[in-house]
Amino acid sequence: MIRSKNRIEPPSQLDRQYKTRCKRINRFMLIISCSVFGCQLTIDLANLYADLPTPVVVFDQASENKASNENEKFEKSESTGAWTYADQNRPMDVNQAAVVNGLTRDHLKALALASNPSIRRIEALVSASRGRALQVGLKANPNIGFDFEQLGSDGQAEQYGVMIEQEFIRSEKLELNRCVAKQEVGRLQQMLMVQRQQVLTDVEIAFVRVLRAQKQIEVTEDLVELSKKALSVARQLLEAKEVSRADVLQAELEVQSSDILLLNAKNRHVAAWQTLSAVTGQPSLAKETLAGDLFAHTPPIDFLDVLAKIQVQSPEMGVRLAAIEQARYNLNRQRIEPLPNVTVGGLLNWRDNGIGGDADAGITVSIPLPIHDRNQGAICEAQHQLVAAQHELAQLEWQLKQRLAPVYERYRNAKEQSDRYRETILPKAAETLSLTRETYELGEVNFINLLTVQRTYAQTRLAYIESLETLRIAEAEIDGMLLSGSLELP
Repeated sequence: MIRSKNRIEPPSQLDRQYKTRCKRINRFMLIISCSVFGCQLTIDLANLYADLPTPVVVFDQASENKASNENEKFEKSESTGAWTYADQNRPMDVNQAAVVNGLTRDHLKALALASNPSIRRIEALVSASRGRALQVGLKANPNIGFDFEQLGSDGQAEQYGVMIEQEFIRSEKLELNRCVAKQEVGRLQQMLMVQRQQVLTDVEIAFVRVLRAQKQIEVTEDLVELSKKALSVARQLLEAKEVSRADVLQAELEVQSSDILLLNAKNRHVAAWQTLSAVTGQPSLAKETLAGDLFAHTPPIDFLDVLAKIQVQSPEMGVRLAAIEQARYNLNRQRIEPLPNVTVGGLLNWRDNGIGGDADAGITVSIPLPIHDRNQGAICEAQHQLVAAQHELAQLEWQLKQRLAPVYERYRNAKEQSDRYRETILPKAAETLSLTRETYELGEVNFINLLTVQRTYAQTRLAYIESLETLRIAEAEIDGMLLSGSLELP
């Protein structure tokens, strides 16, 4: 049953609220998909891209299919004339993402994709590049003016006329201009995919850290409770003269130490929650219990399989591939630059005193002669830019391997440590604590030994939780194709 803040809603009202929440979440996902795959276009840009070649990019086909199946309403802006989603600027209510058992990964990621400013920044750059693609393919404007000649001839030869001039840019130049600019659009779309993945990875890492802090608080609260009980028992034993004053002091030290651990755990939770609030773009994100399992079993990861997957699917590779295509189109564009444009001019004199005041006209046609400047420098530059872009792609492939190596090392270490804690160390620590309690009750061990074993067991549980945090963060970085740091400024 879903509860409101003040009262239980009737079933029909709940159904409508649930459907509204689902629609809003789907709308935010649609906004992201439309921004990535170019659905949010002005009418002019939609017509522009209809006849242009598709840029070479790499993207998630499943995400594209999901976006194409959405049927939502768009509205036209009166100021810009652009068709945009009606609710794209409406902030999502955080309470909509709450579920009975706490906030989930999916809800937090939806919030982040809708609110993280880094995504909005790249979306603006994509829109700006579309505007440039439109601009560079436009024809040149004509020049018009007045022509007055022979003004000092005392009315014998004055000429008064109107002139007009038009430069005709070769159509293949305009087409290649747009191709180069559209490759820039594709490159920025891939950068948007990079930024989107960085946001998702950051949310996952922040989510794991909050989960770890939650578990750490639970363990340290248990430790504080046990330490206080032990201190109470120690004082009773001191009154019965069964233990010394030193045992009571040791028990008091255990309470103080456990209190410090609890305070540290709470501070860690506050910091982790603030980080989660930042990456989701929700400054007023209310603290709630997260619905996640830090102890869930995950399948093993192979280094070579992951490396091959990243080198094929990473949007970073898509950015470099789009840059190569852009450099190739730019080279073709520079090669045809020496082909001359034609400039045509016309002159109409409505009065020519040299011929008795009658009207006359003239026409001029001119083209530049590529004798000295044949654009050879720009062609050379474009050739080497293409070579540099190709080498940058190869460099990225090796860099991905270099970046994956330390992350995979952390994964392997944390995986082996957590497995050993779960399978061997924790069971033995629990058994040791149980046996020590039994022998203490029989009077075979002293109170200090019991406190030591109790502290060791708690520290073992905390170490296990820490190893799981390291493991989950490494898994998140690998699943996120080594992309994180969404809020870092370029």
